[in-house]
Amino acid sequence: MFKKILPLCLFFLFAYSGKVQAQTNEKGFGIVNLERHQFTFNIFGPGIRYELGLFKNVSISTSFNPALAYYSEGYTFGFAWHTRLRYYLNFENRLDVNKNITGNSADYISAARSVFWGPLQLADNLNAPSDFAIAFYGGVYGVQRTNRKGFNVNAELGFGYYRGDGVPNGYGPLLNVTFGWVATKRKSTKPTFD
Repeated sequence: MFKKILPLCLFFLFAYSGKVQAQTNEKGFGIVNLERHQFTFNIFGPGIRYELGLFKNVSISTSFNPALAYYSEGYTFGFAWHTRLRYYLNFENRLDVNKNITGNSADYISAARSVFWGPLQLADNLNAPSDFAIAFYGGVYGVQRTNRKGFNVNAELGFGYYRGDGVPNGYGPLLNVTFGWVATKRKSTKPTFD
């Protein structure tokens, strides 16, 4: 039985991989409007961000920059490591009204995680030891804009659960705003139609 099914499975696997390869060559994994790779240096509050386009309107990013965590136990402001799974909402709408989409210039919603470490905090009012850590798990709504010269603004506001190490757990908002420059080559803002 296995000897009969194996060739059939291999046939379908190769046929499917050929179809995916053809789509990849034509569409670039379907990320027509999304930047495949984007590396940003933050100007104010030094930091960096890398964003990888996965498929149509979806990217993942990781960054290290200052942010504000505010929850039931208090607040902390300082450097944090952020990871995001972004879904961009309005590339097509922006193209329809001739607005810029260079450098992933669009609004997005995201599953978010941010980790703050006590020694890297600039200000806080938490009753905590100096080596505390707190992690944010939640969702954010973000706006990212990049002009043709590469200057980038990214702002996000979210709500979620804070899990503390050395501080109590709780719920609350997160604010993250960065100003930077996109160092990688950006796509043209001209729409591409099939």
